Amino acid sequence: MVLKERYQDLLRCSRCSYCKFIPLGLIWDKDYSYGCPSISYKNFHTYSAGGRVITALALLENRLVLSDKLMDVAFECLTCGSCHTTCQINKVHLEPREAIIDLREFLVEKGLVSDEHRAIIEGLRKDDNMMQKPKKDRGRWANGLKVKNLTKENAEVLFHAGCRYSYDEELWPIVRGCVELLQKLGVDIGIMGMEETCCGVRALELGFRGEFSKYAEHNVELWRTKNIKTVVTPCAECYHAFIYRYSEKWNKKLGVEVFHATQFFNKLIKEGRLKLERSVPIKVAYHDPCHLGRLGEPYEPWTGRRKKIRNQIPIWDPPKPRRMGIYGVYEEPREILRSIPGLELVEMKRIKEYAWCCGGGGGAKEYDPKFALWTAEKRIEEALASGAEAIVTACPWCKRNFLDALQKNQQNIKVYDIIELVLKSAL
Repeated sequence: MVLKERYQDLLRCSRCSYCKFIPLGLIWDKDYSYGCPSISYKNFHTYSAGGRVITALALLENRLVLSDKLMDVAFECLTCGSCHTTCQINKVHLEPREAIIDLREFLVEKGLVSDEHRAIIEGLRKDDNMMQKPKKDRGRWANGLKVKNLTKENAEVLFHAGCRYSYDEELWPIVRGCVELLQKLGVDIGIMGMEETCCGVRALELGFRGEFSKYAEHNVELWRTKNIKTVVTPCAECYHAFIYRYSEKWNKKLGVEVFHATQFFNKLIKEGRLKLERSVPIKVAYHDPCHLGRLGEPYEPWTGRRKKIRNQIPIWDPPKPRRMGIYGVYEEPREILRSIPGLELVEMKRIKEYAWCCGGGGGAKEYDPKFALWTAEKRIEEALASGAEAIVTACPWCKRNFLDALQKNQQNIKVYDIIELVLKSAL
């Protein structure tokens, strides 16, 4: 939906400020009351979802002129979805996260693009990845692995590594170990190697809908021609793209079973195929990645129209499904952690659909690195306050931003991808 088509929805913002905080009944400490990192960091209403909705309205009504400051308002945001989750409590059919993405697209079309984001998109167009790295190096992470290449042969399961895992060499042991463990467990798995491409969802979140559509169409066509019925990805952003955005684009289920790696490993544990027997004596706090958690709900196809009650109140008929964030991937990672001998799982104050973002998403890390690292530091402080010795996540973008924050501040805590702990206990 383009911004002007969202005009009637934007009018329904009641200025309640729910988008800034987690629900009142879940606030245990004032230090952990905010849900939105942007408003917490900038401390000015314009940098909340409600402020951005007002900004979008002003643009559509020609009450604002285009400026670099507008770009700052739109892109000093992690698109983490916290605002969307809390906004749904009011049942007004306002989708603030989608409005922010549409606002970004509006500004991009007007030429308001930061140098950092322009470089990312140019790299994507040239080399099919968000990391500004050569396409020829996409499959290097798998060098030496005896794994099927699905460009040449068939397998039951496609393993999609994603851009960050494919190019961030510090994270390669995670995906290599993941593939080797799945093979050891008898899973017929394959990769696309150099021919794997970006899922496209980060481009959408930066305001480049056309680039997203290109990669969505490419990947869905690839799955069709290769007769792929099962996809496993360790990347939370790719999971969100596959489970929600691709189905949303065509407004239908795509006939491909998509698993995040945590879901697939948990399934193998329940089937008795994966046994976690080695002790890993450590106290950990689990960080819910935004794209796996509140943004990890499957898409529900919907067809309807807008109408007005008594020619006054606009509604959707039939009502659109409301995404509350409650059906994301929350239990599977926790069940895995509880299955590991010697490991103690503790919870932070803000978890699941109300989890604080890691700071690594939405292009904010490139647009304002200080904001991204500040957000990670706040989450690490929350993990330390829980008594945890390590913070565990299930997203490479989260792990990278946490590691960068620790390098800057030297906080006394470890960072693990959950796959690393599975490998420690299983091998």
